[in-house]
Amino acid sequence: MRDRARVVIVGAGVAGASIAWHFAQRGVTDALVLERSEPTSGSTFHSAGLVGQLRGSLPLTTMMMHSVDVYRRLEVESELSGRSPGWREVGSLRIASTTERMEELRRQHGWAKTFGLPMELLSARECSTKFPLMSPDGVLGGIWLPTDGFLDPSGLTHALLGGAKDLGVEVATGVRVTGFRIEAGRVCSVLTDHGTVECETVVLATGMYTPDVAALAGVNVPIVPMAHQYLVTKSIPGVTDDLPQLRDPDNLVYFRRDGDGLVLGGYERDPAPWSLHGVPPDFNNKLLSEDWDRFAPIMANACARVPAAETADIVSLVNGPEGFTPDNEFILGESSVHGLFVAAGFCAHGIAGAGGVGRAISEWVLDGQPSFDCWKMDIRRFGPQYNSREFALARATEVYSTYYDIHYPNEETFAGRPLRKSPAYGALADLGCVFGMKSSWERPNWFEPNEYESHEQLRPSGWAGQHWSTAIVTESLATRDAVALFDETSFSKLELEGPGALTFLQRICANQMDKPVGSVIYTQLCNERGGIEADLTVTRLGIERFLLVTGTAFGQHDLAWIRTQLESQPPAGSVHPRDVTSSLACFGIWGPKSREVLGPLTSQSLDNVAFPYLSARQCSIGAVPTIAARVTYVGELGWELYCPTEYGATLWDLLWERGTQHNMVAGGYRAIDALRIEKGYRVWGADISPDDTPFESGLGFAVALDKGVDFVGRAALAEQKSQGISRRLRAVRLADPLAIAMGSEPVRVDGKIVGRVTSGGAGYRTGASIAFAYVPVGMSELGRLVEVEVFGEWIPAEIVNDALWDPKGSRIRS
Repeated sequence: MRDRARVVIVGAGVAGASIAWHFAQRGVTDALVLERSEPTSGSTFHSAGLVGQLRGSLPLTTMMMHSVDVYRRLEVESELSGRSPGWREVGSLRIASTTERMEELRRQHGWAKTFGLPMELLSARECSTKFPLMSPDGVLGGIWLPTDGFLDPSGLTHALLGGAKDLGVEVATGVRVTGFRIEAGRVCSVLTDHGTVECETVVLATGMYTPDVAALAGVNVPIVPMAHQYLVTKSIPGVTDDLPQLRDPDNLVYFRRDGDGLVLGGYERDPAPWSLHGVPPDFNNKLLSEDWDRFAPIMANACARVPAAETADIVSLVNGPEGFTPDNEFILGESSVHGLFVAAGFCAHGIAGAGGVGRAISEWVLDGQPSFDCWKMDIRRFGPQYNSREFALARATEVYSTYYDIHYPNEETFAGRPLRKSPAYGALADLGCVFGMKSSWERPNWFEPNEYESHEQLRPSGWAGQHWSTAIVTESLATRDAVALFDETSFSKLELEGPGALTFLQRICANQMDKPVGSVIYTQLCNERGGIEADLTVTRLGIERFLLVTGTAFGQHDLAWIRTQLESQPPAGSVHPRDVTSSLACFGIWGPKSREVLGPLTSQSLDNVAFPYLSARQCSIGAVPTIAARVTYVGELGWELYCPTEYGATLWDLLWERGTQHNMVAGGYRAIDALRIEKGYRVWGADISPDDTPFESGLGFAVALDKGVDFVGRAALAEQKSQGISRRLRAVRLADPLAIAMGSEPVRVDGKIVGRVTSGGAGYRTGASIAFAYVPVGMSELGRLVEVEVFGEWIPAEIVNDALWDPKGSRIRS
């Protein structure tokens, strides 16, 4: 085993093998793969081997599609290499046994069009033709994707490792990692029972073992092993070489061919977490004991769908642990220890995602970031609450038990709640708050006393009306017509302070940051491609002190990005970034009457001269020391009020007591979303992302190319402005105000798919169903007629002004 390598990959399962292969394809052959036992000896060897491409997000689908490209290539190359991954592109069939599931399949069929996937929507009879062994009882229809398939997990792993070794990558088996040497916050060596390996980068592709291995470097990775079972049968008449995969999520089961028999498995309602205090050191190439009692409901459902399974002879019941995460997303990216990357937690999708994982990690290490947005899989998304094994277990258990459920937009999870509470939590509960949760914060969705039957006629049709309340209408209209009070304490708040703070912000922000103390600046932080890594406001509190406010779920990401930029090119003066979210409460008061409510509570003048739009003042509200910022995410006159957390309950009470004199209502985040969409405000992670530039997303007004600073991404943005953009984010108004596009729906012009919806919703003052979508510039003119597919129905629509409400912005400056 070599004692030095540029990259050390720990783990020779399918993920580690793919990462090694992708590094080798990029010319990085100074790499070493360490495996404590033999390749595939963790979870890979007992994987069912199914590969499905269409997922619920663009990045994850991109990864799965790349995986299929890799597996096809390996199968072709196996004619010369002799290393076949066993790729069988037999297609996949997913059926619906309920009306709700059929709606889900129609929606997925629409998504597939935007990816160019050749998916077909089938009748029940056509489903039976595709999978003749299937009983058609209760089947309403299905979707068919001919480019899906299955493979041999061990064969795939060895094909990838073999390809990597052919190019110079070394694979060392029987080597156990015992620790890491970390200097100045960066990993520099891997310690093993066979010696020390110096390196620049380490990738932990250690599956369910990752929490234990990462802990050696002081890194927490919240992965919970879950016992997952499937049954293998002997020969069944009618099983043919071209029999496709079959998934019947309403009955929690899946099937695929295995020789002349079948593999059948599923996801039980009663998960079995395993080895919660660490995987035993000798658990290699091992399975768990068969658990027939727990498998019985899955078996019964499987036999009902495929009756031939009931009389088939059984080869074995495979019971193996798989690593699941608290949110059912992969865990990828660089940890808090620089140079130490993680690629694990694949939630039983490791085979389908391995090719894409290898690509993402190799790009992350070699290029500084993946070529597509991986935020939902980024390890940085997890806050310190996930250091609790009990909390991670509760969330992962809920994920597994609802694996095949229909997950409607705006659906809430319930495990591990409540955890993080605003100081106004008690007051909100007393007001009839219906709480939602984001990043473990309890946040108002809406308030039950604001529900009125008269608004029921505005309930969106289909899925959008599932987790909805008439209170959303009431709270939206109150904000537009009078005044509403919102608890925004969960917003992530970061502080930058030090002599070099301004210089540093000028380098990482696209907008001009050199503005007077008291200024509020809207800006993006861009990557070298010009893509938007963060979308936030910056308030200058002092000559050397700045407050950055970003979305609830994005604080970890944004702070990590800032620290990375700070370390890569430190300014002349010191800069100290820190997360101050928990130290500041925040309330938003917005609406035409907000000045009337707030004015009597402070000596600070609130007129346009003393307190103009996009400015901040440090003042007292009653006796509460407050930073008041005149800024809005709803498109109305108003302020965000920040105070130390211990004053939060008092500030809410002061505002609420005064506001009742003006018929003020309490508002929730669902109203905020309705208000922002008719005002044309974007959401990072949906409308804008690291793959989208400010010019493409209509935010060019926040780019200061002339500020005299070579900020990150400036070169790419300057070139794009000079050359022009090829696509543009546009607002689209649907003809049916109750048909709501919720994201990923296809948009077409003259029968041709030209884009996909990024986000959508209803605007209750404009009475419109509004969606955002990137479309080609040549088709982006106002008034252009388009169509948006909502659950299989093409709804006529029109490209309109981004801001349907107050397009000139006069209300926010009133």
